[in-house]
Amino acid sequence: MKCCDIQFVGAACADVSLEQLERRIVRKTGKAIGDFGLIGENDRILVAVSGGKDSYGLLHVLQILRRRAPVRFDLVAVNLHHGFPEYRVDEIEAHLAENGFEYHMRRAEIAPLLQTKVKPGKTRCSLCARLRRGVLYDLAPDLGCNKIALGHHKDDLVETLLLNIFFTGQLKSMAPKLISDDGRNTVIRPLAYVDESDLAAYARRRGFPIVCCSCPACGVRDNLWRREVKALLARLEHECPGLRSSIMTAMRNVVPSHLMDRSLIS
Repeated sequence: MKCCDIQFVGAACADVSLEQLERRIVRKTGKAIGDFGLIGENDRILVAVSGGKDSYGLLHVLQILRRRAPVRFDLVAVNLHHGFPEYRVDEIEAHLAENGFEYHMRRAEIAPLLQTKVKPGKTRCSLCARLRRGVLYDLAPDLGCNKIALGHHKDDLVETLLLNIFFTGQLKSMAPKLISDDGRNTVIRPLAYVDESDLAAYARRRGFPIVCCSCPACGVRDNLWRREVKALLARLEHECPGLRSSIMTAMRNVVPSHLMDRSLIS
C-alpha cells in the first residue's frame, strides 16, 4: 500500500452523505480536543500538510472547528519538501492557496541523508519521520506557532501499539498530546479518535489532490510490518467488529497493578 492510496474505504462510509461523514469526523476530532486539552485560547498551530488524505482532512476539519470553537486559535499550514524530485508540492500549494489557508512551503534535503544513513534493504520511514519532525520543531517557533498538529488517526495509534508490543517490547503508542524532548513544542494529534476509513472516504468525496511522497521505497519495502499489522487487524475486525475501537478503549483504561513494570508497583 502506497502512502497516497485512498482506496481503503470501509463499509461504514458507503451509506452516508458527505455532510454526515464530515459531521462524524468533526465530532470525533472535537471530542479528542476536549478530552486531552489539545487546543487553547490564542494557540497558533502549525499543521503539517504532506499531501496525503490524513493531513488534508486534519487541516480542513480544524478550519471548520476554528470557526465554531469557543476559543480563538490560528492555523498555519506547512508543507515540507523532503527532496525526492517527483514530489508534486505545486499541487499541494495550489490547494492551500485556493482554499485561503495561511501556508508556508519549506524544503529540507532529507532524501540525500536517507541515502547515506540507511543501509540497503533497511527501512527508511522511521528515520525520515524523525528528521521531518526535527525540521518542524525548529520551524514552529520561527512561525510563532506554539503547537504542531500531525494527522495520525485511530488506526495509526492502534497499529503503533501492536508494533511496539510485537517488535520493541514496549507498551506504548502515539500520545494525543506530547511535549517534545527539547521542551519547545507541543505535538497534538486531533484525529486520534477518527477512523482511517472515514478519512479516506472524506478525501475522495472532497476531491483532495492526493500527492505521494515519491520515495522510491514507498509501498515496496518500507513500513512492511506496519502493513502486515494493518492487514492482521483488518482480518480480525472482519471476524470481531469493533476490534480497533476496543483496543483504543484499552489504551484509555490502563490498570498498572495488573502489569509487570516494577516501577509502577508499590
